[in-house]
Amino acid sequence: MSATLTIKAAGPAMTVQDMGRPGFRAQGLTVGGAADQVALHEGAALLQQDAGLAAIEMAGSGGSFVSSADIRIALTGAAMTVNIDGAPLTWNASHLLKAGAVLTIGGATGGTYGYLHVGGGVDVLLVMGSRATQQSAGIGAALKSGDTLPLGKDTQSTTAMTLPNDTRFSGGTVRVVASMQTEDFATETRDRFAATTFKRDARANRQGVRMDHDGAGFSTDSQLSIVSEVIVPGDIQVTGDGAPYVLMCESQTTGGYPRIGTVLPCDLPRVAQAAPGAAFKFEFVDLEQAAALQARHVAALKSLRSAVVPLVRDPATLRDLLSYQLVGGVVSADADPFEEDI
Repeated sequence: MSATLTIKAAGPAMTVQDMGRPGFRAQGLTVGGAADQVALHEGAALLQQDAGLAAIEMAGSGGSFVSSADIRIALTGAAMTVNIDGAPLTWNASHLLKAGAVLTIGGATGGTYGYLHVGGGVDVLLVMGSRATQQSAGIGAALKSGDTLPLGKDTQSTTAMTLPNDTRFSGGTVRVVASMQTEDFATETRDRFAATTFKRDARANRQGVRMDHDGAGFSTDSQLSIVSEVIVPGDIQVTGDGAPYVLMCESQTTGGYPRIGTVLPCDLPRVAQAAPGAAFKFEFVDLEQAAALQARHVAALKSLRSAVVPLVRDPATLRDLLSYQLVGGVVSADADPFEEDI
């Protein structure tokens, strides 16, 4: 019988997510999936499993969980306070969650979306080829207290591994390419857009992130004549009040607001993870540069497994100390360390 994970207490915006469901844009359904897909790759690297397996996405804060069996977990994305039965854990690392032990994940200490991964993945029902919750399309629902989730079969056993911390959680420079209406904006408007420091507005969700700024809004004389047309995640729409909105993973598939640019897919996790008030600047790059940057990003994701290293832990705080092999580095107390072996 496969293991299950029961949610004792659920945070306000906790869902099951994977890489989403591509191929349905013509039917009005965007890809969806995890807001920060880099975090899915990180969790897969830590647990040595497929990045397409479903995990639990937690927006702002987590909850408490208990498993029916010993399972492996990994924690990635926005760092959150976390402990097992009161013993604190390292974020961006893999751990063993014993059957009956309570895993408690609190509020985010940096970033927005945290992810709880399990060995074998969260094995909820496939819908249109994906396990991702997409509430805007009526697919699945937010997780709630008392829910019990089935888990897939875990074929690995390694835990206590970690990855270097990433820098995508505090805003920064975001690269964009020209979009359908970029040339409709006057040159001075585009230059001002590129020179402006924006702040991530509190008005943000899985559909879009509003960028706040000081000074006049952005507009184009032709914005009232634009017909509704296809849009994609990363498009930067400029609404009637002159504020840019970066469309995210669960955006609509068509829209009529002018787009001043489109964020590269490799930089969308930086937008998704920024906390309210985080500062951003947009940098235009040409298509050749964009393709090179995206290719470098994909290569980095593929190499994540090679970046995983053992988690250094304090023996004084190890609850499972007896499960560790501690004699591999033992040396003789009598041998002369300077005497050459014969």
